[in-house]
Amino acid sequence: MRFATERRLLQGAIGLACLVPLSAGFAGVIEGPAMLRGVAATPPDLDSHMRYLSGLLLGIGIGFLACVPRIEARGALFRALGLIVVVGGLARAVSLLEAGIPGAEHRLALAMELGATPLLVLWQARIARRWNAELRVSNDSTPRPDTQQKLQVPEKPSAAGQ
Repeated sequence: MRFATERRLLQGAIGLACLVPLSAGFAGVIEGPAMLRGVAATPPDLDSHMRYLSGLLLGIGIGFLACVPRIEARGALFRALGLIVVVGGLARAVSLLEAGIPGAEHRLALAMELGATPLLVLWQARIARRWNAELRVSNDSTPRPDTQQKLQVPEKPSAAGQ
């Protein structure tokens, strides 16, 4: 598959995947705990914490989306965001083990956090490697100043030799 085609596919997959943190984060900021099924009145501390974490989720989605235009060059940011998501997924897995199986939305989120996100991080790394390889090939065909031979300048005759 051509680099440009694979890059576009990755960009599309990331854009699609970004819909999850963007929509869930935005909903959590606006609705607070009321966005969850079966949650009645909540104490202010829980509401505050839920909205804060939703803001982080929204920010993570924005960060991933910001990587899309130059995905091949955004490896460090993409990996950092991916690590944050995986750590969150591991915390969600602890909840699953301790509190029981959550609803379908949370199971889907867990699959995104521990499945889709690591796969996207690996795919991004592949695209970055291909991009770097193509840069090396294109740079090898054009002489660079640091690799060109230096011109030999004849030495000036010494004052004693005149």
